[in-house]
Amino acid sequence: MTEIFENIKKLYRFYAPAGELADFIEFFAESSAEETYRHVANSRFTIKMFPSWTPTCYLNLGPPYQLTVGPNRYAIQPNTDVLILRNTIVERFNLPTDSIFTIKFYPGGLEAILGISQLPLINKVVRLETALPASLIQRVKQANQFEERIALLEHFFLEQYRLHKKADHYRTFVANTIGTFEASGLVLSPSQLADRLFATSRTINRYFHRVVGTSPKHYLSQVRIRAALLDYVADRKGFLCEAYGYYDMSHFYKDVVKFTGQKVGQAQ
Repeated sequence: MTEIFENIKKLYRFYAPAGELADFIEFFAESSAEETYRHVANSRFTIKMFPSWTPTCYLNLGPPYQLTVGPNRYAIQPNTDVLILRNTIVERFNLPTDSIFTIKFYPGGLEAILGISQLPLINKVVRLETALPASLIQRVKQANQFEERIALLEHFFLEQYRLHKKADHYRTFVANTIGTFEASGLVLSPSQLADRLFATSRTINRYFHRVVGTSPKHYLSQVRIRAALLDYVADRKGFLCEAYGYYDMSHFYKDVVKFTGQKVGQAQ
């Protein structure tokens, strides 16, 4: 199954935090045995996800599975829990019996809550114990209910956030830049965004490298193609590439290949 082209979320239960954590954590999710069986029965399957620059934790509640990050494949054992950045294409090779609990942060969210920069995570798969206490991980994995796992993690993250809470100028500036880009219809260039935010192109570039780990041009181009591709898949006949700043469909198709590594027709 491929993200955007197929609804991979139908295999999971989701919870989006509110309050103080809402700006930093996109969601908590857990594999649903019932929905997985409904959609894939007893077959092996893969989950392919495109770059998002979002720190993501995977707690393994079930049997071993394989994880490909860029060109490298990793064997994830039952007692292994990992943290990745998702700065490249990620693919999980699953069994119907797999059970995975996911925590997906927004860019900069890991640093805002835990004081951990996402930059060292680029192109790596690290043990989750480097970010979360081993005792907390075990308590979360031993909990009986999805809601209980969420309660444990939210309590810990709120405590940590309040300890680390401060005026984070870098993260706030990057968040405002992304918000301004989205409000513009995903068409403003980094230099135009810098003008809107009364900053220089050098400043916006430096802040993105510090918080996200890549240039604003690269990150924002991925935000644009992700949104455009979602729109295209939802309504191909009504899709207007010009609404996303593309000159024509050829320009859009070229960006799809650059982002996904495949032509649109290959996923149909």
